[in-house]
Amino acid sequence: MATEYGQGYGFRTDPGLPGHAGERRHRLPAALRAPVEGRTWRELGFVLLSLPISILLFTYAITMVSLGAGLLVTFLGVPVLAAGLAGCRGFGAVERARARGLLGLEVGEPEPLRMKRQGFTAWMGAVLKSGASWRALLYAVLQFPWAVLSFVVSVTVWSVGWSLLTYPLWFWVFPMYTGQDGIQLYGDERHQIYLDNPFEITVTAGVGLLFTLATPWIVRALTMVDRVMVYGLLGPSRLATRVVELESDRGAVVDTAAADLRRIERDLHDGAQARLVALAMDLGLAKEKLREDPQVAAQMVDEAHGEVKTALQELRDLARGIHPAVLTDRGLDAALSSVASRCTVPVQVEVDLGERPAPAIEGIAYFTVSELLQNVSKHARATWAAVEVWRTENRLMLQVVDNGVGGADVSAGSGLAGLAERLDAVDGILVVDSPGGGPTRVTAELPWRAERVR
Repeated sequence: MATEYGQGYGFRTDPGLPGHAGERRHRLPAALRAPVEGRTWRELGFVLLSLPISILLFTYAITMVSLGAGLLVTFLGVPVLAAGLAGCRGFGAVERARARGLLGLEVGEPEPLRMKRQGFTAWMGAVLKSGASWRALLYAVLQFPWAVLSFVVSVTVWSVGWSLLTYPLWFWVFPMYTGQDGIQLYGDERHQIYLDNPFEITVTAGVGLLFTLATPWIVRALTMVDRVMVYGLLGPSRLATRVVELESDRGAVVDTAAADLRRIERDLHDGAQARLVALAMDLGLAKEKLREDPQVAAQMVDEAHGEVKTALQELRDLARGIHPAVLTDRGLDAALSSVASRCTVPVQVEVDLGERPAPAIEGIAYFTVSELLQNVSKHARATWAAVEVWRTENRLMLQVVDNGVGGADVSAGSGLAGLAERLDAVDGILVVDSPGGGPTRVTAELPWRAERVR
């Protein structure tokens, strides 16, 4: 399970890195271009649409829930309440699509209804028991007052900002059509103050510019609350997300175990088993030659002895790849030092652990370092490498560094991707920092579970 390094081995330039040909460079700072950016207008459109949609959703939710609660004394209340919750779930799908299109918020589908049997009664029970249904109802109730507030604030600051900013262009409307000199700033029975001279008009436009520049950030702050509500109330629950992650991790563990079993079977069949079959044949021939030509038979037995040594070495290597005895007996320090001694480049090993982790975590840590050092030997073209292992709070940290050509990439579909999946199956993380030209720094993080004392 090896990854590729360098050009031609999966190295990829990230388009987001500075200096990339596809990078967009803006001459204006973000504060000045925000009022005319597409993102601002999409967020403003989301706020404007929220008011009528929230009115419809709030009216529907309150009506159906009130009707269903009032009819609970009869059997009709249950299906009415279930229909109301189902409708809220449907509105939730619309809101997720609207947030995806206008806010760029990707929210997964909530957990589906779980029905043990078919039928309308089972469907009603599933809707009423589903947490996603009640979260959608809560969203319908909370969204309405927030939509009113967001609409009022956004429309006010947006209209005031652009109106004042463009005041120099339309202030002539007042003297021509209203009979006053300009916008009335103050007025009573004796005094009236109008914004009518060039200085006051300029100051008014300046105030409008401040409002206009602030409007996108105000709208963005308001829609941030919408993002939180959509993500928290209309998306999958944390429990459902965790269940999906565990199911995925379980599948990865099963696939990894199956792949390991196939590798062991292949190594045994093609290696030690083939040698043992040849050894049995050689010993059979030596037995037949023993009386006729003892010297030839002795030579054949000597060759068979060499085959036995080779087969035993292959079996040791195979056992070491599964779970070496030195790891069980002496821990990570000795096991990783043994792996480092077989690397093609000098490797410095430093293990700083006050106690041993659980055997499963220890085995995964050993396998991870072993695979990374194998990558160094095969692809890195390095002259030295270093392995560090330490504990940080409740995490076991591994780091392998080499001065090779770099260019390692997890997303290139190489062995690093399989290693990342293996770590993810136990809530681990693999981070690769490998710029072109090197050096390469691979950091693995595993959950710390202490070894149980028997």
